[in-house]
Amino acid sequence: MLLSTADEIDAIQVTLLRTLASVHRLRIIHLLGSGSLEVHELADQLGLQQAATSQHLAAMRAAGLVEGDRDGRAMRYRLSDPQINTACELMREALVRRLTRLGDLAAQAIASNDLVLATNEVGHP
Repeated sequence: MLLSTADEIDAIQVTLLRTLASVHRLRIIHLLGSGSLEVHELADQLGLQQAATSQHLAAMRAAGLVEGDRDGRAMRYRLSDPQINTACELMREALVRRLTRLGDLAAQAIASNDLVLATNEVGHP
C-alpha cells in the first residue's frame, strides 16, 4: 500500500515529535534558537555530561532537527530550520495559556467554595 504525501509527512512529523519528547532536547532547541553552539557549551548550559549531550544531538541530527558544522576540532550545532524553535515556542505559549486558564478556574472554585463542596460530596474531609 502506497502512502499519500500527507501520510508521509505525518509519519515524519511523528518521528520529529518523538525525538523532541525530552526536556533536554527541548532545551537544546531553545538554546540553539539563539545561534550555533559547541557541544561543551550546550552541556554546560544543560548541566549534562558532554557524552549525554552528544547522544541527544545525535538523535536530533538523525531526525533532521539539528545540523553540525566542523569548526577545527570542534562541532558547532545549529537548528536545521529556525522555524523549529518558532514551532516549539508556539506550543509553549499555548501550554502557558492553558495552564493560566486552569489556574483561573481553580482560583474561582476556591473563592466560591465550590471545591470544598465538591470534595465533601465524595466523602473526603
